[in-house]
Amino acid sequence: MLRTLNAAGARRWADLVLAGLIAERDAIDRINLYPVADSDTGTNLLATMRSAVAALDAAEPETVGGVIAALARGARDGACGNSGILLSQAVRGVAEGCGQAASIDGAVFAQSLRSAHEHAAAAVADPVPGTLLTVLEAAAQAVPGGAPLPEAVHEATRAAAEALQATTGQLPVLREAGVVDAGGRGLVLLLDALHAVVHDGKRVAPDAPTAPGAASSGLQHESAFDYEVMYLLNGPGEQAAAELRDRLAGLGDCVSVVGEQDSWLVHVHCADIGAAVEAGIAAGHVHRIKVTRFADQRAGLNRDVAVLACVPDAQTGELFAAEGADVLRADADLSPAGLVEAVRSTGAEHVVVLTNDGRTAALAERAVFGADQDVVVLPTASPVQGMSALAVHDPGRRRADDQVAMAEAAAATRRGELRVADAEALTWVGRCVPGDVLGLVDDEVVLIAADLPRGARELVDRMLANGGELLTALVPEESTGELLAEHLRRTRPEVELACYPAGCSGSVLLLGVE
Repeated sequence: MLRTLNAAGARRWADLVLAGLIAERDAIDRINLYPVADSDTGTNLLATMRSAVAALDAAEPETVGGVIAALARGARDGACGNSGILLSQAVRGVAEGCGQAASIDGAVFAQSLRSAHEHAAAAVADPVPGTLLTVLEAAAQAVPGGAPLPEAVHEATRAAAEALQATTGQLPVLREAGVVDAGGRGLVLLLDALHAVVHDGKRVAPDAPTAPGAASSGLQHESAFDYEVMYLLNGPGEQAAAELRDRLAGLGDCVSVVGEQDSWLVHVHCADIGAAVEAGIAAGHVHRIKVTRFADQRAGLNRDVAVLACVPDAQTGELFAAEGADVLRADADLSPAGLVEAVRSTGAEHVVVLTNDGRTAALAERAVFGADQDVVVLPTASPVQGMSALAVHDPGRRRADDQVAMAEAAAATRRGELRVADAEALTWVGRCVPGDVLGLVDDEVVLIAADLPRGARELVDRMLANGGELLTALVPEESTGELLAEHLRRTRPEVELACYPAGCSGSVLLLGVE
């Protein structure tokens, strides 16, 4: 039993929460009735927590305060839907309660829970009883003053579980369906995971997050508006943020403008997407815009075909997501079970997996045997090949024909990359030393250059020597794209350049020629 929670314990809690949301996502989605019955609360909580854990992985903090702060940043940047915003704000409140502490005791935990409720409540314009906020308030109020950490966590989790069961009678829509609040169920899962960390794996109650019944498939509780609009906003201060909140309230409902200093997370349900975005542009710098049409979202729950793209970094993931693909971050810890879960989470009967590197291809071939859906692995060896395949994907085409077209497009894309040598080695074109720029075509070293500009120009010339109409480049630095554009203007003006920002995962440039 833990008397204080340190960084390792907090990390363990985050991992348990993520695993719990993966397991419970569908069950939480099925009871999502308020404020919109769009069956996505579990999905949104999972996506938000995945973003939080990804930020934690990148930060690698050494204190519990640092762990929670990293989770808060990731949750804010990746928040999805109302439930995601509330989760992000609750974690932000916990982070403020923890400060820079190396570890936390019962008193700090109690303070953090109160802060979590304050921040989450501030994100809702008109809170009503029977939601995640009700459950969080019960947890915050239940912690005895001066209690040690084990007792504080136990009482908070017990109170949350009891408050969750009471939500069935607090909202008419929940009472009619005989279910608990979906967001509140997610919150109990978070607290119960912490209880397991502090109490050596013991849960408050095995069925604490379980709903008393199943939602009626015919029950409807729809928004008065057609769209959910979310974006991040940089620039405005408190006054400008408050003015934006008022302006959005005139456009729709479920308005949230939450954040700190000059960084804000914005959410609204509305009918006029342009007006909602323009309101943000008038206040500051808008980025990471996400628009969901509720009708499309409900139809998407039973979609027939999906493409799942395995990507090495967030920037590359944004490229594939913008083209309609589901995205899985294929980092060093990717497992067959994780890939199967990603396939299942698409919700599609038929899934095409774009592996985008050799290691993931081998793993995917093994993992598909554990999937319930019809899965086809397209072993694209690079993101540039994956993008070529996705460009010709047509879900309205006969599936076999579509898969052949995607495979042919990938195979027709010659791939190359630049890497920086980190050790002395003997290659097919001579000996390299650390710092040399290596040009590879189809995984074979074909040139060694002293610097990136020269290596990029030589690799392009080598790849276009046999012809090509389109050069696709994934570049970590904007200057590299400018260098390629200038080189093509001078040497091959007939070749079209499509240049995209991407992390490239160990490479300094990825190229594809079609």
